[in-house]
Parts: sequence; structure tokens; C-alpha cells
Amino acid sequence: MLGPLHRSLGATRRLSGPPVRFRVRSTRARSACPPEVGAARVRKTFLDFFQHQHQHRLVLSSPVRPRGDPSLLFVNAGMNQFKPLLLGTVDPRSDMASYRRVVNSQKCVRAGGKHNDLEDVGKDVYHHTFFEMLGNWSFGDYFKEEACAMAWSLLTQHYGIPADRLYVSYFAGDPRSGLAADEETRQIWLELGRTSGRWGTRAPVVPARRSTTTTWAGETPPCWSTHTVRTWWRSGTWSSCSTTGRRSSSCGPCPVRAWTRGWDWRDWSASFKAKSPTTRRTSSSRCWTPSSREAAWRRTAAGRSWTWPTGWWLTTCARWRSASPTGSILACRGRSESCTNPPDQPIPVSGDFLLPVRLVLRKILRRAVRFCVEVLRAPPGTLASLVPTVAHTLGQVYPELHREADRVMDVINQNEDHFLSSLQQGSNLIGRTLRMMQDTHQLFPAAVAWSLHRDLGFPLDLVDLMLEERGVLVDRQQLDLLMAQNHKAAAEHGDAPPRLEMGVVTLAELQRLGVAHTDQRLKYHYRLEQKRYVFPACRAAVVALFDGQRLVSHVEEGQRCGVILDRTSFYAEQGGQAADRGYLVRDDLQEVPFSVEAVFRAGGYVIHQVTAAHALRTGDGVHLHLDQAHRLACMVNHTATHLLNLALRKVLGPSVQQRGSHLSAGRLRLDFSFKGSLSRGQLQQVEDCVNQVVLANQPVYVQEVALQSAMSIAGLRTVDEVYPDPVRVVSVSVPVSELLEDPADRRTSVELCCGTHLLRTAAIHDLVIVSEKQLVRGISRVVAVTGRDATQAREAGQSLLQEVDSLSARMTSSASSCLDSAQSLAKEVGVLSDAVDNTPIPHWQRAELQARLKTLQRSSNTAVRKIQNRQAAVQAQSVLDKNEHKDLLVDSVEAESLSVVMKTVNQLSWARPQSHVMLLAHQRHSGKVLCACQVPKDSAALSASAWAEAVCRQLGGEGRGSAVVARGTGSSDDIAQAVRWAEQFARRILDGRRPQEQEVTSAS
Repeated sequence: MLGPLHRSLGATRRLSGPPVRFRVRSTRARSACPPEVGAARVRKTFLDFFQHQHQHRLVLSSPVRPRGDPSLLFVNAGMNQFKPLLLGTVDPRSDMASYRRVVNSQKCVRAGGKHNDLEDVGKDVYHHTFFEMLGNWSFGDYFKEEACAMAWSLLTQHYGIPADRLYVSYFAGDPRSGLAADEETRQIWLELGRTSGRWGTRAPVVPARRSTTTTWAGETPPCWSTHTVRTWWRSGTWSSCSTTGRRSSSCGPCPVRAWTRGWDWRDWSASFKAKSPTTRRTSSSRCWTPSSREAAWRRTAAGRSWTWPTGWWLTTCARWRSASPTGSILACRGRSESCTNPPDQPIPVSGDFLLPVRLVLRKILRRAVRFCVEVLRAPPGTLASLVPTVAHTLGQVYPELHREADRVMDVINQNEDHFLSSLQQGSNLIGRTLRMMQDTHQLFPAAVAWSLHRDLGFPLDLVDLMLEERGVLVDRQQLDLLMAQNHKAAAEHGDAPPRLEMGVVTLAELQRLGVAHTDQRLKYHYRLEQKRYVFPACRAAVVALFDGQRLVSHVEEGQRCGVILDRTSFYAEQGGQAADRGYLVRDDLQEVPFSVEAVFRAGGYVIHQVTAAHALRTGDGVHLHLDQAHRLACMVNHTATHLLNLALRKVLGPSVQQRGSHLSAGRLRLDFSFKGSLSRGQLQQVEDCVNQVVLANQPVYVQEVALQSAMSIAGLRTVDEVYPDPVRVVSVSVPVSELLEDPADRRTSVELCCGTHLLRTAAIHDLVIVSEKQLVRGISRVVAVTGRDATQAREAGQSLLQEVDSLSARMTSSASSCLDSAQSLAKEVGVLSDAVDNTPIPHWQRAELQARLKTLQRSSNTAVRKIQNRQAAVQAQSVLDKNEHKDLLVDSVEAESLSVVMKTVNQLSWARPQSHVMLLAHQRHSGKVLCACQVPKDSAALSASAWAEAVCRQLGGEGRGSAVVARGTGSSDDIAQAVRWAEQFARRILDGRRPQEQEVTSAS
């Protein structure tokens, strides 16, 4: 059976020649034996059939890295490049607008988002990250009847699949959405089957529900009503169980999806109500993994139900065996095959990618590197050595693989070298940690897993995979907590990539080359038109490129670099203001944005740090695109910082001096000299002072003047910095020229500042101080938000105030003796306290609510304790009445909390100081048993901890405590039996003590 499999290796290389017709005898005895055919012939037959026989236009595959579509990380279906047509957003002037009949073979990667096969690779016999999708498309041309006829002709005549080995599913309707069954399609298929003479009265055309026959990629997109043609090659007859698509032979034939056809016939509203179409669109696609539909034929020829031993993979495997000392490759974990696959990795598609710095690509590549090194024991470079083989196999249909082969190999080798340096260290760390774990069922420490990810660059899913192979699971709950803490820290301190530091040697080289300092004047050239800020466009030229080590003449795609332009409209981080965001594009490559990750100054030059989305050279012309919303938010917060500085001086006195500040689009922070914390009243006064100026919509004036003249302005606020000369002076409400002429203090905000500011204060809308604390003695810090964030903070404060008022009223009116009610109120106080502590609200209001909640917490705790003490007293008296003269008190009580049980034990021990006391409380709703005990301090034979541990262990739980007092939990359906066991255990130990004491007494 394996002979045809190996003989067909050359089929993948025969890409030329006329369209082939695969003929198969139609008898049932031979229908299970498909023709020998390679992936290239499958693809070529499909494309030629539609292009030459049905006048479809051949459209080349789009890159697997989508451009201009932020909703996708990778192209994961053949329809992705046609989304503008499907959504009706196509430019009528574009070439795509003329598409009517189209055929394509699209490279696809499903390793993220809605369609993610990455976690299944290596765990079954048919999942891959990369595959091709063959498709024919009609945009307003033919519809169901013609599309079905084409599919039938291609499958049965050109591919030679026997009709009696096919069955079809169609849309069965959906009453909830008001959709009827697609009877039209059903009748079309029945007629095609009858015409062929191969479908009898029991025609395999079956209904299927909407979840399996509709396809959509978002909440309210166009929807495909699909039907699927499946085939099977194993012996047997068609039956309803075959339509499940199971990979088991227990119920007969094993179906293989051969065709999926869709009618784009409805748009869906958010309420899942179908709307009638405006244009009839059809698609047809056949999904194939790297082994293509060839897999269906090969699976039969080899007598297997897996997709690996096919031409594409066999060619790659042959190259692998020549490079790997193991001579064999694992098909999937825990299973070895003689003719197998290399680890799945994105070599076929890497020609379209940036250098794989993205998380998913790095994840896939590092999985492959680790598999090669640790499992297959392959030498370094083996993974990259497969690239020429892949390029040879797929390069004729995807020529970019030939063009980019060298770069792809460099990418793989660079990443392999980088990861190998930490792989051994990480593996050793995992091994050492596992050896230190005493219990094999113990969870792997989350801190170690996080260190592998943070410090050594291990993707977390790779850590999970390596531990899974050792039968160990990571402590996921603790790991999620560490990740949340990391995200919080990143949000507070920013998650910008490391900055490329330009040293004095590089600056000297720039000056030697005569590179002029960057013209930054455009960052200040904005205006206010009809209450909207208008920012200037900026075209610049690349005058220098810095790769982190030295100046270079060009950078390649994926390389991080610093771009120096002759002019810029971007604000570089300085003066406490965050840098601008945005992107730049080459003049000759407008559709590829170079995202600007950081903007900073060095010796008069402005460096725009980017990761190149394409090649970039000195001399290239670029257009800069500013993130205007981010810039405006920074302008709002910078002007608000000046007003806050003025308000603090007004409220707290002229001795207040600014000690630092930082502002971003989300918030502002100001450090100032002040002894002690601000009172609630002072915080309110500061906010009111700022918002009065905001409400007045005062103008903001900026003027560049000589430093000496600026320093003579009365009331000027400065910080301990070295200022340039001349210097920019920013004044609110009073023109700078008047301040220079008038020596009197105008009591307005006037500062030396290089930042960008509003032209009028009304754009701030509102300011709220959300945090105030002492950093060190004599230095305080306030954090504030503005605009919409400030409004939301005030609304959240009012909402929390209402909740506190409501809780306070309920606690005042409630004098309940019910412990559950009192504990519920106490829990509400705790939950509300957490909300007040962590929700952005006015800080003066936070302090007020916290004080009230502390009072409520004390009241609720007191109420709970009183109720518990009353219940304990009642329970203790009941136990004493039942056990009047016993020195060993073991009994059961009715109690809902361990605290009550413990208090009851304490009262019994106080009443009977020489008695050994244990109480059990059975929770009938859960079967849980609460246990508490106390023994006399001079009890040497029986300690409370040993007693509790023994009883709770008997009940399947655990107990702990001291020699005198202990507690624990367990579970039991028979509380009486548990009480007897506890008493017998104690009696046995105590009785064993008394004879010994008597012998000691007699001897003396």
C-alpha cells in the first residue's frame, strides 16, 4: 500500500502540461482506490478548470500578513482579500471593483483569533497551521445552479471522485431567525445526482443546522449559507452516522470534506435577524492542508486516516532525514511513524512576514526550535535548511518564496540562535524545579513559569507544553495573578519597547557627515478652526538611520531602528510630556505604515524609533501621520498641569514649589513641596480653582523670548532645569508681551515650557484629582484626570456615595439577630470598601467614603460578634446540660460558621477549665463538618492539635492549631458516628495516661 505513496513524490514537481482528467472506474469495488496525484496537480486542475473552461479571472494569493485590516492577524481564508467587495466598501476606481468571476489559491495561516489550529498541531493527524484554500467566486454573476454544476463536474469528471462516494449537506433553516430551509439548493443537488445516474432513491443530500452551514467572522457581517460535499474512501455504504465527520471507523465510512460552497445571501443585524441581500455572491472553496486534497487520495493509498504521508510532506521529510541524525520524525506526541513529518512551522509563509517579532510567529518558531533540538536531536540550522525544499515545492505558484528564501533562512537562524542561548538554561530551570517538588501531583510554581517567560523569552504556551510532556501542570490561578500584576505595572509605567540609545560617538559621526539638526517647528504649528484643532501635514526626508549600534544606509523589513528626518511634526518626549504617537509611510509605498514606537531627542536630533515594515533607506521621502487624538489629549493634560500648579500655590501658599511632573494622554501627575497631606477641603478648593479657569475658557499664549527677559517676569514658575536661550513662555489669560512690560505679579499661570498646549482652556472640560499621597517627607504627589475621564470619575463617585448611603441606612434600621444577615452586611461593607479604594473617583470623596466605611465595618463586625456570642452561649449551655459531670465533652452543635463553634468551645472551657472539649457542627446542605477543640493547658497526653488532626483526617479533611486550641474541617453523612469516633480517640489516650500516673505514685 505504501508503494504508490513513495512513487508519487515526483508528482509535486510536474507543474506544467495540459489540464489533466483523473479517470477512475465507477464500480463500487474500485471506487475506494483514488488516482495517484500530487498537490500541484490538484491545484493546477482546479485553477485551469475555472480559468479556461468557465472564464474566471485568476487572482494571485494575497500575503498572509493582511495589510490595512486590523481585524486579522493572519489571512485565514480565501475570502479575506475580497472583503471590500463583500462588505460593499470597495473603491469603484480600483481593479477589484471590476471582479465578476474569480478563481484563486490563497495561502492561509490559522494560528490566532477565531480560527486557531495552533494548539491542535501535533495532537491529531490532520491539523496544520498553514494550508491553501482553493476558491472560485462570483460577484453578481452566476448563482446556485451554475455553481453547483461546476462543482459537480470538477469533482466527478476532472478529479474522478465516484458520485456514489459523495454526499451533500444543505441549510436546514432556522426558525429563530425566520429563515426557511434552502430547498432550492437541495433540488439542484438531487437533480445533478439523478442525471449522473449514480444516486438512487436514497440520495445522500442531508439537512444541517445553521451552526454548521453558516459562516461569519464578526457580530454583524455578511453571512454565508454554506453546503458541504464530503467523500469517503473506506469500504461501506453511506449512512446517517457518516455525516458526523468522525475520524473513527466504528460506524462505517470515514468522510473527508471535499468541497464547501457558500451563498452570501444575508446580512445579519445585531439581533440575528436576516436582511435581504443587495447583490448575489457565491463562493466555493476547498480547504487543504500542506498536503492538499492529495491527502484524500494518499490516505486511501496508504490505508491511513492522516494527512502527513503526502507529497508535500514526504518531500520535506526526505530533506529532513538527510539532515537529522535521528532518521525519523515524530508525527504527533507519543506516537512514532516510519515516514513522518517535521514539526509544524511557518516556513512556507514567512516570505510575507515582518521578521517574526510578533508574538504568534515567535511562539510557532520557538516551538519548532525546541522540538528540533530537544526531541529530534537535530543540529542547529536544520530547521532553516528546509526552506529551499519548501521554496522548490511551492515556489512556482508562490514565487515570493524564491525571492525571500535567503531572508527567511536568516530569520529562522537568527531566532534559533537567540532562543537556543536560553533554551538550555530554561530546560535546566524546569528540571531543577521539578526535582525540588516533593509531590509529582503538585502544581508547577507560577513564579518559575513567569520567570521563564519574562526573563528567558519562553512563550507561556511552550512552558505549558514542556510541563505537559512531564505530566505536570502549572499553577494557572497564580500565573494569571502574576500576569495581571504585570499588565497593571505596564499600564502605570508604559509598555514602550526599549529605547535605542544614541551615544556621543554616533552624534559626532552625524556632525562629521554634516547632518543638520532636525527642524521641529511644525509640532507647534496647529490652529483652532470651528472648535476643532487642525494639525499640519508633514513631508520629510530620511537623513540618517541608526540600528542601535551605528549609522547605516538602509534597514530591512522587521529591523528596529532610529529614523532621523530633516523635519518632523512629532513631539519628542521631554519636559514631562509623553512623546507623540503615529506612523510614517514611504512616498512610494503609501499602503505600508511604519509605526512610530518612540520619539526622543539626542543632541538636537529627533529620533523616530520604528520597526521597519518594509525596507527603508537614507534619502527616502516619507509622510508623517500624527495620532491627533493622542496629541490633543496630551495638550489638554499639559495645560491642565499648569493650571493645577497655579491652584496649589493659591490654596496652599506661595512656598509650594513644583518638584516634577509627567503627563500622558490618560492622566497627569504633579509632584510638589508640601509638609503633610492635603485635607479634603483643600483638595476640593484646588479642583475648584482649576475648573473656574476652564469654565472661563481663557486663552493660552505662547511666545519665545530671551531667557534673561523671561526670568524677569513676576510670578514665573520654573523648575530646577537648564533652559535653552531663547526659551518658550506659556501664559494663561495674559499675553506674554504684557507680562514682559508690566513688572507686577498678575497672579496667573506663567511657566517656561517646551511642551504643546491648548489654545483655549475650555477643551479641558473638567479636572478631578484621583490620588494624593506623600512620596517622602516634604514631597507630595497628586494624580489627576481630565475631560471624559474626569466626568466618569465624578459619576463613579456619586454612584459609590449612593451605595454607601443605602448600606448605612440598612445597617441602622436592621437590628436583626440573624447571623447570616449580619455577616452579609459585613461582607457588603468589605466589597464596597474595595470598590472605593480601587475605582477612580475624586480623592476628597474617596477619603470621605473610606472614613464612613471604616465606621460601618466596625459596627458590622461588632454586630456579628454579638450574635455569635449569643449563639455560642446558648449552644454551650445546651452541651453542659447534656454532659453535667463529664470531664470529656464531645458533642455536636448547630452552627453555620467555624467562628461560632470556636466561641462555644471557649465558653465551655471557661465553665469547665479541666475538661477536654471538642464540638462538631454538621452542615446539612453540603455535608461539611466543622471541628473545634480545646484542652487544659497542663494536658500532656492529649494536645488539641493532635486531636483535631486525627478527627479531621478521619473525616477526609485536615486540622491544625496549637497544643491548647485547634480547629479544622472534614465531611461526613453521619455526624453521630463522627462524634463517637472523636470521643473514643480521646478516651483511649486519656485512659492510657491514668495507669501510668498510678504506677509512678506507687513507686514513689
